[in-house]
Amino acid sequence: MNLSIQEGEFVTLLGPSGCGKTTLLRSICGLSAPTEGTIHIGGTLVDDPAAGVYLPPNKRELGMVFQSYALWPHMTVRGNVAYPLKARKRDRASIARRVEEALERVGLAGLGERQVSDLSGGQQQRVAFARALVDRPKVILLDEPLSNLDASLRIDMRQELRDLHRQLGMTTIFVTHDQEEAMTLSDRIVLMRKGAIMQEGPPEELFATPARPFVAEFLGYDNMVPATVAQGGDEFVVVRSHLWAGDLVVKTPAPLQTGDEVRVAIRASSISVSHISEAESDSRSGARVHDVKFLGEDIEYSLRAGDLTLLARVPAQAERIGVGSRVSLDIASRVAVAFGQDSNDVLGGSPAYSAPQGTGVLTVPTKLGVS
Repeated sequence: MNLSIQEGEFVTLLGPSGCGKTTLLRSICGLSAPTEGTIHIGGTLVDDPAAGVYLPPNKRELGMVFQSYALWPHMTVRGNVAYPLKARKRDRASIARRVEEALERVGLAGLGERQVSDLSGGQQQRVAFARALVDRPKVILLDEPLSNLDASLRIDMRQELRDLHRQLGMTTIFVTHDQEEAMTLSDRIVLMRKGAIMQEGPPEELFATPARPFVAEFLGYDNMVPATVAQGGDEFVVVRSHLWAGDLVVKTPAPLQTGDEVRVAIRASSISVSHISEAESDSRSGARVHDVKFLGEDIEYSLRAGDLTLLARVPAQAERIGVGSRVSLDIASRVAVAFGQDSNDVLGGSPAYSAPQGTGVLTVPTKLGVS
């Protein structure tokens, strides 16, 4: 793995459980020791097992918010926030000033004497943020800090986190398995699997142009449909399938040739369905409704076409189609993505993300931009 994070950047490590994102975060902060490679923070070498270099966590000038918040229940809000400063033996005047500044930044001014056990989940999270920020760290690390909150509070805290990052401009590394959190918060997403980077880039890029089948499936491309390339190309190709009428223009992350067999990744929201009578239907095209789910603003159809199961999601105001009905499929052009049949997180025979050879290097800048 080779990763460099820029000054003031908000980078999210995204991936399923067990992909290594929390291990990477713990390695950055010094709670886990890498077995090889190097880690630099602001130009300072903090980990290099081959050279016997290891800088302990308390000397890395990082702030961290844990998933469980890790607050001391016997302390007040002020006591929790002040703890890192006291551990570093800051003078009393500096401690008092910085604690009040940190509490004000996270919206907890005036609550310094409250016991943390008396606070709501959202307030406890703000205490954890204040404690991470109070000593003005070079980098702040966030290990799934929103996962313990209910849905509505999680949305509110996302916005507060965005506002805080915009206000402070601090380099931030955020760990989550939630795609929506990653899309909402990040300047750059690093999508991981089994300790490797599958793809990295701005949220819009990963959402619109996944480079691998795994990336597409993880980021919400609900359907993988077999098709044949009718017209090859480098960025867009024309594909045909018995599931829809006519040709469909789709994107491709790697060149494809006419006649290639491909898998087309399609979001459920990109498929529209229309009821057709048995007399109108061609048994070789379209699909049959297997199940119908009401999702509030949308209706989700589970469709069967031979051995293939598809999902289609349409606005709730659209015509309701019953289970067992025959439907034709209309798929939005230029939004689906075609992958070669031999691609298994490797496209066209070469990785979509190709890390430099040799031991890994992780570089995290300081706020001053030294790297």
